[in-house]
Amino acid sequence: MTFLTLTRRALLAATAASALALSAGGATAQTPENVLIVGQIAEPKSLDPAAVTAVNDFRILMNVYDGLVRYKDGTLEVEPALATDWTISEDGTVYTFTLREGVSFHDGSAFDAEAVKFNFDRILDESHPFHDTGPFPLAFFFSAVESVEVIDPMTVSFTLNAPYAPFLSNLAYPTGLIVSPAAVEQHGADFGRNPSGTGAFKFGEWRSNEAVVVQANPGYWDGAPGLEAVVFRPITDANTRTAEMLAGGIDLMVEVPPVALSEFQGDSYSVFEQAGPHVWFLILNAKEGPFADVRVRQAANYAINKEAIVNDVLEGTAEVAAGPTPPAFAWAYNPDLEPYPYDPDRARALLAEAGAEGAELTFYVTEGGSGMLDPVSMGTAIQADLEAVGLKVSIETYEWNTFLGNVNPGLEGKADMAEMAWMTNDPDTLPFLALRTEAWPDKGGFNSGYYSNPEVDKLLDAARAETDQAERARLYQQMQVIVQEDAPWVFVANWKQNAVTSDRVEGFSLQPSFFLLLDDVTKK
Repeated sequence: MTFLTLTRRALLAATAASALALSAGGATAQTPENVLIVGQIAEPKSLDPAAVTAVNDFRILMNVYDGLVRYKDGTLEVEPALATDWTISEDGTVYTFTLREGVSFHDGSAFDAEAVKFNFDRILDESHPFHDTGPFPLAFFFSAVESVEVIDPMTVSFTLNAPYAPFLSNLAYPTGLIVSPAAVEQHGADFGRNPSGTGAFKFGEWRSNEAVVVQANPGYWDGAPGLEAVVFRPITDANTRTAEMLAGGIDLMVEVPPVALSEFQGDSYSVFEQAGPHVWFLILNAKEGPFADVRVRQAANYAINKEAIVNDVLEGTAEVAAGPTPPAFAWAYNPDLEPYPYDPDRARALLAEAGAEGAELTFYVTEGGSGMLDPVSMGTAIQADLEAVGLKVSIETYEWNTFLGNVNPGLEGKADMAEMAWMTNDPDTLPFLALRTEAWPDKGGFNSGYYSNPEVDKLLDAARAETDQAERARLYQQMQVIVQEDAPWVFVANWKQNAVTSDRVEGFSLQPSFFLLLDDVTKK
């Protein structure tokens, strides 16, 4: 009998036992020994790291692939991974990497400089024979790359069109993970269902809407993992995910609903919390409709009682956000910014001034997704606050991947506002991809509300080319002031991520990157 068959049968048994416990209040389930069952928030979109944007997918991918560099444990500092070291030219435009010897992809093909060049050419060069395996929505991360050159089999260089401060950090992000060229050539557009990397776990199988199974890679260059396998189960409903954890059907649950945290007290569970660069906001359609007027956008920020959302809906597990940059980026965050206060009278006055009393709004809400916290309850509270100042709000609710399919192409002609959350690796990432004029959806970005301010564009372009961190910080802080005033979003909350494990799980910790790194985890 194959390992995957054993895993499937054990998983089915655990799920059945969990269902029995849930329905009858009986004994809890027993998940397979040394196989970690993870309760994910959604079905992955793809297992091709260049083709996805959601942390939900990244949590799987970071265990299957490696990048040239990675984030040091417990930090967002960069350290060597598939590259053992690197040099940067004096003008900051050429990065030369020495690659790790003796590493193979899971399919047996060799990792070398040609493989690195293939990866970045695939996402950046439209004439590349496998560029059509995309689209690659975060290729923006490497837009400064002018060329990738193989110096010798274990040396590769990147030439940038200008100094680009976030480059190394972006290489550590999932978009920079290195895939097997041989697997891409074999599977083409289906590579995302047949992944091959160099990571601690190799792909086993993907049963749609049921599980993604990855198996230990005993030859992993950084040491064999302690688990035999990890099973990622998509359980989109947060209450069901909580019930499964309580019943023993899963060993690790991510993004625990704040109202459920108290249920995991005692010796049977471990609760983890970790601050990170997260912001939860509402995208406002600044191109058309009521929110094309800055006064109406500001009114929405005044109308929503964010303190009540943080304290009552999120049970104090977040803080009210001020502007677009999370305070976890301490060096770049503007501490002088104050959140919009809850002031419904001020909101009504701005609406009257703009002639927008009684305006009708379509509001996209998701059932759940990466970093979305408690989106339905939050959406309902926001709807009530906006209606209390005279706006008429119609909610449309979607499953996470369907939601992204509606929001990411832009809100024009569809909606006036949409929930969103980002967890990022650098203060450049979110504003560059979601606030610049050149990041409008029809230009390939994620500025789904069509915000545009030339001064913000200039500041962001200058900040990403600035190598002095103090000057970068000044530019980002100036940008935050302008964006806060322009109010292209309603700035709602900065969250402290959480997870819970059973008492059988050892060696687990959360990362400020929001990724799950499971190579050091064991299970009794």
